[in-house]
Amino acid sequence: MKSGILSRSKITNPAVQNSSRVKNHLFKPVVENALREDLGMGDITTDSIFSDSDVSTGTFRCKAPGILAGLDVLEMVYAFFGGGVEIKLLKEDGDKVIENELIAEVKGPVKVLLSGERVILNILQHMSGIATSTKRLVELLDDPSISVIDTRKTLPGLRGLQKYAVTCGGGKNHRFRLDDGAMVKDNHIKAAGSITKAVELIRKNAGHMVSIEVETENKDQVLEAVKAGANVIMLDNRSPEEVRELVDLIPDHIHVEISGGINPSNIAGYRGCGADFISVGWITHSVKALDISFNLAQ
Repeated sequence: MKSGILSRSKITNPAVQNSSRVKNHLFKPVVENALREDLGMGDITTDSIFSDSDVSTGTFRCKAPGILAGLDVLEMVYAFFGGGVEIKLLKEDGDKVIENELIAEVKGPVKVLLSGERVILNILQHMSGIATSTKRLVELLDDPSISVIDTRKTLPGLRGLQKYAVTCGGGKNHRFRLDDGAMVKDNHIKAAGSITKAVELIRKNAGHMVSIEVETENKDQVLEAVKAGANVIMLDNRSPEEVRELVDLIPDHIHVEISGGINPSNIAGYRGCGADFISVGWITHSVKALDISFNLAQ
């Protein structure tokens, strides 16, 4: 089993990701853009029915079991409208919830509660869906020596939130951006002529601090990547049996990542295979949202 980091960008430390400063940096632009998109010139329905002095209470409730992520969105959305909403969070990001469990209570102007409802739910449901799916994979794998990680297959503009949600589910992060580290994929290899040439050019032009990962599809490519001096070798679309065979060809100082076709039905088969990371794209690009509702008091 290998040790250390996957790339210069870090395998994200959840403790860092959970800091208020980091979350504010990740959440605020997304929340503000979502609200501008949703509000337009104003909430015609709510503004026509209620006055600024109308106050009510409401609750956020999970309608399905899962893992929460994105609860900071409540405060950020209400702050956009000028605040004045009392928020009582009954859960924290990363907490497990059961069906019909109450997660937050709010009290404030009806206009603010209703105009901010959809943006809060869109973000909270999506992020909690990612955290829930990630947690399920981690539990099914049941191997603390292998980290479940995300990819750059994220929705435009939402990458920071989606990758944060992965950490809430017990996963870790791959590259955030193209400048976080070098990753040599099939098209790079074709265009450069070989793995060896691609790695050589990166070492020459990017500098010694840049970690280099190489995606491989067969034994010969694995051996070439080892000889070229890759820091990380990805075994793409390999069965558990193939992974076990190929890991034996890779020195301990080189990290091993598995990717391609990993899902809840087969991830347990990779338990104890000797890899360090399993990357999964669908937990960010096509995950099912966690069902959460908001209801005003009668």
